[in-house]
Amino acid sequence: MNDTSESFRLLPGAPDSPVILHVPHSSRAIPARARDGIVIDDAALERELDHITDAHTAEIAAAAAGRARVAPWRFVNQLSRLVIDPERFPDEREEMLAVGMGAVYTRTTRREDLRDAGFDGQPLIDRYFHPYAAAMTAAVDERLDAVGRVVVVDVHSYPTERLPYELHGDGPRPPICLGTDAFHTPPALVAAAQKAFAGFGGTGLDSPFAGAYVPLKHYGTDRRVGALMIEIRRDVYMTEPGGPAGPGLGVLAEALAELVDAVGASA
Repeated sequence: MNDTSESFRLLPGAPDSPVILHVPHSSRAIPARARDGIVIDDAALERELDHITDAHTAEIAAAAAGRARVAPWRFVNQLSRLVIDPERFPDEREEMLAVGMGAVYTRTTRREDLRDAGFDGQPLIDRYFHPYAAAMTAAVDERLDAVGRVVVVDVHSYPTERLPYELHGDGPRPPICLGTDAFHTPPALVAAAQKAFAGFGGTGLDSPFAGAYVPLKHYGTDRRVGALMIEIRRDVYMTEPGGPAGPGLGVLAEALAELVDAVGASA
């Protein structure tokens, strides 16, 4: 996979759907040009991918899209977040730089070296991050033009046990964590998600992960763009770390489809 155009996919939904399911961290694929800068060996890299990848989230989103009454659009990263993380700020604004996990990671989940000190991540940002951000912005703009509003629903997962890289991992770790934004996440959207995911043993807000993804063009300025992050604790649906999915995947897809339908039906 060497062509930048293959590093993400926009999968069309219904023409009248306002929902974009965003799946940024589901892939394990690392092109050769990105692997060359990673200093750990292949076995260690596979272990790191087990921990850092939101395994099976693309499958959850796809199943939900197939079950929803009005199919949402899907924007899916085809590369590992170890290439670039599209949900980070690409500059000093990013708090995860403190643990070597800005837009281009230099440390592992256990705070060990992933790339050499002084590694220049700018070529990766130019080749992969900026085109991804531009395409996601264009997808949001297209939905705004088509239906007048957009709700970006981020589909993530997180480990049952805190990993050393987590800056805010000392709080609750509910089965379903809902990440919110003060500007882009209205109470009705939170309530719809709480209802849809009520059957998994509890939902929580913004712990251990907070926030929701909105393209910078719209961030903090355009209330027509709603956003919510769904963080699924991995023991709900898979064997950790990096193992197969279980029956929980289908149940989660049903819940996500319920949320998609609720969002699509709201004015």
